[in-house]
Amino acid sequence: MARDRQVDALLKKLLQPTEASLPAADAARDAVQEILRRGADTGIFFAGSKKGVTVSTGLTAQDKEFLRGVSVKPDR
Repeated sequence: MARDRQVDALLKKLLQPTEASLPAADAARDAVQEILRRGADTGIFFAGSKKGVTVSTGLTAQDKEFLRGVSVKPDR
């Protein structure tokens, strides 16, 4: 019984940020589409890193899925 409550609490903790992120993704996609409609181009640039921290330069499948979700074609 106690384990069920722990799992329920963790699921609630996961659900809250997930639900909050959905409108943000829609808003980002809408903004990118408006920029493209107005004839401009979009891009995302990543720069800098903390000293001593290794930064991966490749995009994960999740990164690419997010970019496609906001109408940005990831470079190959």
